[in-house]
Amino acid sequence: MIQSLLFSRLLPVVTVFLFVSCSFSRKSAARLYKDAESAAPYDAIIVPGVPFKNNTWDKIMKGRIYWAKFLYDKGIAKNIIFSGSSVYTPYYEAEIMRLYAIELGIPPGNIFTEKKAEHSTENAYYSYKYGKKSGFNRMALASDPFQSKMLKKFIRKKVSKDVGIIPFVIDTLKKIEPTMIDPVINYEQAFNKNFISIKKRDSFWKRIRGTIKGNIDKTLYE
Repeated sequence: MIQSLLFSRLLPVVTVFLFVSCSFSRKSAARLYKDAESAAPYDAIIVPGVPFKNNTWDKIMKGRIYWAKFLYDKGIAKNIIFSGSSVYTPYYEAEIMRLYAIELGIPPGNIFTEKKAEHSTENAYYSYKYGKKSGFNRMALASDPFQSKMLKKFIRKKVSKDVGIIPFVIDTLKKIEPTMIDPVINYEQAFNKNFISIKKRDSFWKRIRGTIKGNIDKTLYE
């Protein structure tokens, strides 16, 4: 009982510490963006999914999609790969993000979806393999500073050293924030009628292991 109470009190502190220590700083994010500008254009950027809850996007999904749009509009990315299965809700995350991106003006022909990934590590690995199969050679991960840093080591070791990393530049998103809209989408188009929550399929520790190392199926997209 005492241990449980202590853990519950320490968890918020530990969470904040991990978020700060495992996130790119504004300075680092700005430097990586400059590197991406110099290396541009990429054939495609990989954008990991976010669970679709309460019939609308949350701030994280909105930020990732607007960052992808910014990189596309700037010519840094020729195409966008949204990645994510129906993991915690009955909606394919990649499809939901595609629908929002189209409403924001990104041409459907430049949007691709990878719908097998259930963890961040799988987003990176499967999207890279899917991209290669689709004819893309130069790719980069484009996400928030926390996820970008969390995946950097995994990408370098398990995916490819050639994959770029382009985390949000917070100051840039703040500048375009006044122009951001919240479009309405037909989210039923992304519904998975065979959905079973990952919480029912996998234990808590298996889900944690998947997040850190990935439950990679190397036969996919071969």
